[in-house]
Amino acid sequence: MSKRKLNRRQRWRVEKIQQERAARIQKRERDISRQLTSGEFSSEQLGLVIAHYGQQLDVEALEGEDRGKIHRCFARANIDSLVTGDRVVWRAGANLTGVIEARLERRNSLTRPDNFGQLKPVAANIDHIIMVFAPEPEPHQNLLDRYLVAAETVGIPPILLLNKTDLINEQNRDHVEGLVALYQKLGYPVIRASTATQHGLDALLEVLAGRTSVFVGQSGVGKSSLIKMLLPDEEIRIQELSEQTRKGTHTTTTARLFHMPTGGDLIDSPGVREFGLWHIDTNELEQGFIEFGPYLGTCKFRDCRHLEEPGCALKAATEEGKIDPRRLASYFMIRQSLEEQPIRYQRES
Repeated sequence: MSKRKLNRRQRWRVEKIQQERAARIQKRERDISRQLTSGEFSSEQLGLVIAHYGQQLDVEALEGEDRGKIHRCFARANIDSLVTGDRVVWRAGANLTGVIEARLERRNSLTRPDNFGQLKPVAANIDHIIMVFAPEPEPHQNLLDRYLVAAETVGIPPILLLNKTDLINEQNRDHVEGLVALYQKLGYPVIRASTATQHGLDALLEVLAGRTSVFVGQSGVGKSSLIKMLLPDEEIRIQELSEQTRKGTHTTTTARLFHMPTGGDLIDSPGVREFGLWHIDTNELEQGFIEFGPYLGTCKFRDCRHLEEPGCALKAATEEGKIDPRRLASYFMIRQSLEEQPIRYQRES
């Protein structure tokens, strides 16, 4: 697959935007160099990116007299990308401003695709991905499987959080409990919680303590409501589900890192329905389904697609009850979407 081709007007617009951006960067670099020469910035120190706003970032000082204070910073032009959760080397300026000089190496990063054929990191240095789903809006296994594959691919342990347990009723109970049972059988931890009854919040705090976690999940599952309950002093906008559609609206506009009162950090990311899976190949997709592991490479044919081929190990394992047929069906759906996707995304570090 190739990158999406742009027409002449789109190419002109992209080039114009790039030229304007380059001019702004050059001017900013001249201003920074002048300020460094005149001694307006402090010596280098360690910091943590806690939010990203276009060309500006909020950096928390991790050492020195300003430890714990937030500075609004620009980044030097030689830094390719910065996201919430990055650890950086920076200099403090006047009035809680500053400049970022370098980014330290990331342990991992979470990405999602943009409109120009590149995978953009949205958060870094994560210990857990908390995958939030709820009885309303209706949870879809294929979407949860996409999150799980994305987590397995980047090596970040996932935890499923069933939120809004107070909304479980006779109409949705079988579907919701069926999903919970499916993932628990695979060995994925599942936490149940409700901000309405405060049930499960202690268990969630215990998981979050001492770690950096990120909440993901489709809009309307209550990510922001959970964070507001866990961090009552933070101002987070909450919007109610539409009574007509029972679907959520995006309330978070940028990934932001919050410090938990009980220890640990929490990154609240923009509401996303999918993370970037389009850069992976079929082998990586197969490995993202953890129960497939013992059977991969044991099919009769090396190029087995696990459809109608004789001697397929995945099909045999499914028939023997070792692989849930729902998961195999979900794998086929994701693989088909990968094969039909016209854009081949490229990773940005």
